[in-house]
Amino acid sequence: MAAGERTSMRRSGTQTRSEIQRVAFELFSTQGYDATSLREIATALGINKASLYYHFASKEEILASLFEQRGSEVTELLEWLREQPASPSLLEESVLRWVDSFSIDKLRGIRFLTANPRLARRTGGDAGEGIGAGLRALADELSPLLPDDTPRRRLLLRMSILSINAAVFAAAETDIPDAEIIVAAHDAARALIEEARSS
Repeated sequence: MAAGERTSMRRSGTQTRSEIQRVAFELFSTQGYDATSLREIATALGINKASLYYHFASKEEILASLFEQRGSEVTELLEWLREQPASPSLLEESVLRWVDSFSIDKLRGIRFLTANPRLARRTGGDAGEGIGAGLRALADELSPLLPDDTPRRRLLLRMSILSINAAVFAAAETDIPDAEIIVAAHDAARALIEEARSS
């Protein structure tokens, strides 16, 4: 038994699934989805292929699980929002909860989806649309917190929610570090919210 395999056996099932997702996505992003095999993913994890199959039957299933996970995060944010009392700070707090939930790995996800739209549709399908629908629902839930729910203010609100996507696209083909992209998205979201509340 390899050392990596012994280490992986001490992980919980949830931890193992999460590690498989992380490693697989890193390989998909660096060497390409089609060029990555399940065997390579298992080897990178230090486990055998049978152990990988216990959690995921295919590469498509791994990728779909990543879409589902992000969709669940939108749902959880909506549930949290619905439990909060309305307050002047709730709009900004909710948007920043979404923007600040992005990690460097999740930025890779945005880049991967942008570079592989057909693959995203094929494997993400309903989950990918679920993220978009969830973000639209978030904007709809937050709109009543605007001073006046005008089309312009609503657009600024939607732009604040999508500031992370805009920052990733704007930083394409630059050497701006991912950590700085996340900070810039946070700053942009705050500025857009302020404009939506004051304009």
